Amino acid sequence: MKGRTRLGKAARDGMAEYLLVHGAWHGGWCWSRVCRLLRERGHEAHAPTLTGLGDRAHLAHPGIDLDTHVADVAAVVEAEELSDVVLCGHSYGGIVITQLLDRNPEPFRAAVWLDAFIPKDGEALMDNWPPERARQVREEAERTGGGVPPLPPEYFGVMKEEDAAWVARRCVEQPLRTFTQPARLTGAWKSVPRKVCLLAGLHPNSRFKAPEGRGWDVRTIPSGHDVMIDAPEALARALLELA
Repeated sequence: MKGRTRLGKAARDGMAEYLLVHGAWHGGWCWSRVCRLLRERGHEAHAPTLTGLGDRAHLAHPGIDLDTHVADVAAVVEAEELSDVVLCGHSYGGIVITQLLDRNPEPFRAAVWLDAFIPKDGEALMDNWPPERARQVREEAERTGGGVPPLPPEYFGVMKEEDAAWVARRCVEQPLRTFTQPARLTGAWKSVPRKVCLLAGLHPNSRFKAPEGRGWDVRTIPSGHDVMIDAPEALARALLELA
């Protein structure tokens, strides 16, 4: 992708390109409401499912790691010839997009960390967990050969009962190595022209906070952690401002 100068179709037609990366245990399905709203405004929206999750759960195996998921998203950029992209990563997806941007920030006009992890170099997602819980999860996954079971929708504060049932029905185990592989960062990701941090103001168990350093646009949306499900209209408005 480095050195790309050609424009994707949407950019040539004056539309924005959105690339939306889901969080742990979810799949591209969780972005359906936001994608519809963006497309109704004439923009392109891509919401790939990461390997081993969602409609690609049948591909799950213990070797899937952070690099696998970064490659998933990079492949969409390459295959769709995307440029001038608004990139958004939710929760665990924040680690994926940070690593992606660090490897090649050129195709992206803006990046949004949606109630998301913003890793430091050498940091894995599981490093943010209490040590005892991290140990138990790791040992159980290694014992069974499976992944990490999803947390219940109540933990994330999904606001409507029918949506909580949808989330519980669709979430699947997350491959362990996606939580334990450290991000490797040079700092190149910080060169993206616009960096936005959107926090979920009604997430009952949130550990996310405004990032340190200059150049961040930080906002809060009154929503549980699954903002794209709880408050799709508010999220779409925030994304459309970046178009």
